[in-house]
Amino acid sequence: MKQTVAAFMDRHDLWKENTTILVGVSGGPDSMALLHFLKEHRGQKGWHIIALSVDHGLRGEESKQDTAFVKSICEKWGISAEAVTVDVPSWKEIYQQSTQVAAREMRYRYFEECMHHHKADALFLAHHGDDQAETILMRLARGSNPAAVSGMDIRRSFAGGEIIRPMLSCSKSEIQQYCEQHDIPYRIDPSNATEDYTRNLFRHRVLAPIKKEFPSFHQHAQRFSEALKADEAYLEGQAAKLFKELVEYDAAKQSAAFEIERFSTYPIALQRRVYHLILMYLYQALPVDLHHRHEAQFFELIASSKANSSLDFPAGLQLTKSYGHMTVSFRNEEKDLFHYTLHAPGCVTLPDGSLLKATFTPHPNENNSNIFVLPVDDVTLPLQVRTRKNGDKMKLRGMRGTKKVKDIFIDEKIPVSRRRVWPIVEDATGTILWLIGLRKGETGRTTGETGSYLCLCYQAKNGEQTGGPSNA
Repeated sequence: MKQTVAAFMDRHDLWKENTTILVGVSGGPDSMALLHFLKEHRGQKGWHIIALSVDHGLRGEESKQDTAFVKSICEKWGISAEAVTVDVPSWKEIYQQSTQVAAREMRYRYFEECMHHHKADALFLAHHGDDQAETILMRLARGSNPAAVSGMDIRRSFAGGEIIRPMLSCSKSEIQQYCEQHDIPYRIDPSNATEDYTRNLFRHRVLAPIKKEFPSFHQHAQRFSEALKADEAYLEGQAAKLFKELVEYDAAKQSAAFEIERFSTYPIALQRRVYHLILMYLYQALPVDLHHRHEAQFFELIASSKANSSLDFPAGLQLTKSYGHMTVSFRNEEKDLFHYTLHAPGCVTLPDGSLLKATFTPHPNENNSNIFVLPVDDVTLPLQVRTRKNGDKMKLRGMRGTKKVKDIFIDEKIPVSRRRVWPIVEDATGTILWLIGLRKGETGRTTGETGSYLCLCYQAKNGEQTGGPSNA
């Protein structure tokens, strides 16, 4: 083991010098072998080693004896040792987590506190090659994405320093031999022999038969992990570039959008990673009920022949496809609704920063689609400017009867996400006068013989009077 670990650390440049390093030590053979290995190099490397032990409160007096054992060995070896007792059962109940997940969460929180407190450069953990093989097999069985299937990182950033796993090249049997060769004492956690936990089940029922037939399987698993991580790092870099080029991300609105036709021209490997980047940006922390089936649904939506369709994801996230445009945002329709009173003369500022002005004029001329002039006698003031309601209808210029506002949006191919915020102007009687920038209403009450007109002028945020709301 000594030569294997040293060569592994050389190859991945894991050696630290003249610094404080922390070591997670449970008292079992793996962590005791790692602590001994690091102790043997501390003089040469100038390390101040601190052993950290966590009593998870799951095995009563026995787990207390584990932490006491670690402290006693550290005293003999001249190593600083610290321990903490955490209440995993209570945490598990409060946060509705499994025992293993709750224990890991509390353990790493303690490690993080210690990293900051001691200003340590690294936390060394004793995960070995068989652990890596178990992790890869478990994640493969659960249907994880390629990044997760690649297994545990050799090193990763953590609490201002990094986590280092120098024993991923070693098998469990090599570690046992090292302990025997150096008379290293250790304790055995009896729960490791049970199959109550998923990892133990994989260890005994899946990995053990594989290792019996292929003793070097842990080495193959580690090589697979390193190759997959290198490939993944490159693809993630390319996906990050594509995200910036392709996706319109609005942090304030917590939304992302892209054109489906352009998105679909890129390799599926990049499409998948951009999809995951969108989720990471929007969710911050991924929901536990987000699964690989949601990815499949996303690509089904992309490929669907329907012009308008949507998907609901966990935590209120909605994917909306509309005329070749994909929008991903959280549902909050109440936030988007607005209703303003517009007096004449007067002006209102809409939520997107655009303006709607009402003035009186003797001239009936309209220069463009964002100016609407109608006889004053045809209007009951004040006007109302609002978002649409179910069942909205209006009588259009040059048409008999009325038409649903919904149908107008469909005819004009307005994306679903924009329909709910499109401004509608109605008078005090509730008659819809103007679907701004799209269609103008026909009141037909008078002929305008009085020579007095109401002029409505829509002005986008950029100052232009063309293009309709938000330059749709």
